[in-house]
Amino acid sequence: MIEEERLVGPTLGADSIARGVQATLVALVAVLIFAVVYYRVSGTFAAVALVANLVLLIGVMSLFEATLTLPGLAGVALTVGMAIDANVIIFERIREEIRGGKAPRAAIGTGFSKAFWTILDANLTTLLAALVLYEYGTGPIKGFAVSLSIGIVTSVAMPPGERTSPASVAV
Repeated sequence: MIEEERLVGPTLGADSIARGVQATLVALVAVLIFAVVYYRVSGTFAAVALVANLVLLIGVMSLFEATLTLPGLAGVALTVGMAIDANVIIFERIREEIRGGKAPRAAIGTGFSKAFWTILDANLTTLLAALVLYEYGTGPIKGFAVSLSIGIVTSVAMPPGERTSPASVAV
């Protein structure tokens, strides 16, 4: 039994996409401002890495000739959230190490090492869920799964010399 059915015309669909892009950009700017204000220099590096990852994500999506839909934008937004979450985990671990008396350079290495497996686990679990969504989902669900998967891969798989933190930069 169908409870509700809607037909969206091209004008309304274009308006929804425009609003989705606007919402994603507002969220991105808010996250970047938070990172820079709260974490200062480290937050600035994370913000630059996050923007670089977004460029990479959009580039990879264009290679696949993917169309960015509202569910795709949701995948991009979730990727941004996961990337900034990874940075917060790392930065807080580094602060713990500094409070424990370690020198900044040693604290960075130790903080990153302690956070790495937590971040990798979260990203692999999310990637697995995205793969299941892609396999069993239809249309919009697959679009969400594709953008989320690409975002996770671009944020975690960047060469070590190219990133400021493990999952910093995910859309």
